[in-house]
This record gives sequence, C-alpha cells and structure tokens, in this order.
Amino acid sequence: MANSPKYYIVEASALPEVFLKVAEAKRLLSTGEAATVNEATRMTDISRSAFYKYRDAVLPFQNMMTGRIVTFQLMLHDEPGVLSSILAVFAGSGTNILTINQTIPSGGCAMVTVSAQTMDMECHLEDLLHRLEKTPGVVKAEVLAG
Repeated sequence: MANSPKYYIVEASALPEVFLKVAEAKRLLSTGEAATVNEATRMTDISRSAFYKYRDAVLPFQNMMTGRIVTFQLMLHDEPGVLSSILAVFAGSGTNILTINQTIPSGGCAMVTVSAQTMDMECHLEDLLHRLEKTPGVVKAEVLAG
C-alpha cells in the first residue's frame, strides 16, 4: 500500500526560496506570461531540474480552493445596502453562493457567514477577500472554512 501524500499550509515567508520560485514559474506558465518551461525558469532564476523536481509538490493555496466550498465570515455595519454590496462582490468574482446566514445586529454590526462554491471563481481567494474587506460597510472579512 502506497503512502498517501500529506499536505501542510505554510506561511510563504517560511518556505525555501526555490518553492516560491517554482510557484511563480507555474503562475507564469498558466497565465501565458511564459510560453515554455525554459522561459519560465529563466524568468524566475531557477534551474529546469529544480522546477521539474518540485512542480507537482508546490501548489499555491488559492489553487487548492478551486472547485471547493469556502465559508466566509464577515462583520458588517447595520446599514441598508451593505449585504447587497457584498453579494455583488461575490457575483462579480464568479462564485456561486450556497448559503447566507446573518445574526441579528447588535452594537451596530451583524455577523454574516456566506458559503460559496469557488469552481468558477475568476480571481484568487486572497483577491476576493481583499475586495470584500474594501467594500463600504465591511468591518472584517475572513475565510472561516474551506
């Protein structure tokens, strides 16, 4: 029986530089900024052998979220239109909202949890969180589960 792989979520600053460069080379290839592995490795200053050694083991966190259900927790000001604004952010990102739960506002704020399917998401998870945080009326936005 083969050992199944183990995965860890590690802060990028704790990773060896080669892993970050492999992730960047993969991004360059996926976006078309680099047409070949040779070009991507040259742009990131790593060897092709290092790229091939780690390419299947290095996967950015946002790529792991593709096609999954992610639950967001948001603290919103109790003002008309705030919930509508955050729903527009979700719709604009291509996520499919599955559930919305909101507490009764207390102290001028309400806690909202939104579960969304990220299969068709058109941006990175971090970008979506940033957009949510910048939405007027949003006090805090974070990923609760996913």
